[in-house]
Amino acid sequence: MVETRLTPELGSRFATRALAHVTRQYPNKLDHVINGPHDVRTPVELHPIFYGSFDWHSCVHGYWLLARMYRRFPDIPEAPRIRELVDAQLTDANVAGEVTYLRQPLRGTFERPYGWGWLLMLSAELAQHSTDEGKRWFRTLTPLADAFAQRFMEFLPKATYAIRVGTHFNTAFAIRLAMDYARVHDEALAAAIRESALRWYGNDVDCQAWEPGGDDFLSSALMEAECMRCVVDVDRFATWLDRFLPRLGQREPATLFTPAIVSDRTDGKIGHLDGLNFSRAWCWRAIARTWRHDDPRYSLALDAVERHLAASLPHVADDYAGEHWLATFATLALDVA
Repeated sequence: MVETRLTPELGSRFATRALAHVTRQYPNKLDHVINGPHDVRTPVELHPIFYGSFDWHSCVHGYWLLARMYRRFPDIPEAPRIRELVDAQLTDANVAGEVTYLRQPLRGTFERPYGWGWLLMLSAELAQHSTDEGKRWFRTLTPLADAFAQRFMEFLPKATYAIRVGTHFNTAFAIRLAMDYARVHDEALAAAIRESALRWYGNDVDCQAWEPGGDDFLSSALMEAECMRCVVDVDRFATWLDRFLPRLGQREPATLFTPAIVSDRTDGKIGHLDGLNFSRAWCWRAIARTWRHDDPRYSLALDAVERHLAASLPHVADDYAGEHWLATFATLALDVA
């Protein structure tokens, strides 16, 4: 029987995998504009903290996973290694190096918006730590969090249209992550996120959920719903959701209840579909908490959670194409706050 909640045993397994890849420099897929010969450099020279895990954003959320496990399960065997690693990597000098990278020409869209959201999610996680080292890590990361918060503030007002794809550019996912940071640390950003979400999604009705696409790791439909859940009150969300997905009680759109099939987990794009299963499970679980237990949608949602987890949880470490990131999405699904 598949686990449906995060346990210390799963936390330990996920932490072990993250520890193995956040400092693994190669293979590496850079998001990098070369401004001149001086920019032809190795990943660790470009990014003193987030150089591993195949790409920058996966490394960021690899650190988020480690910080989450360190806080949730401080007695797991991996905890001392997590503390040692984060202490070594999260220094003032290394954070300054990451900020310096952002300030170079032609880097205004670097990791927009996916990596932006994850960096703020990491900061929000560190802010929840009660240990002295956790508080220090949060303070140290603050200049980089400030830089990405500012980028959101500049981007959101000019983003006329939502981006609804099921991959990294999805705006609902990015601002949903950023909201965990903004609601506690940056009210101006929180207000900008609310305004953008309502402008982009507030009038959406009768979603057809044309998904999954062949390389989706996000549910465009459910991610939009989870984003709206975070920016409006419960009553307003209920009214909006009844318009946006009016037939959930009849299991429609059916695709949202059906786990994606992953035909080749060594293919990094096809392997994204395991992430889709996890992101759906995360959204279903979070949205279900807004319903009474006798609401027929509640049991349907929890059934969908179990089936999506069962489809992909056994495959988190099948191949490095997924191993460098899937445990993070599994954690989202298993550990809904």
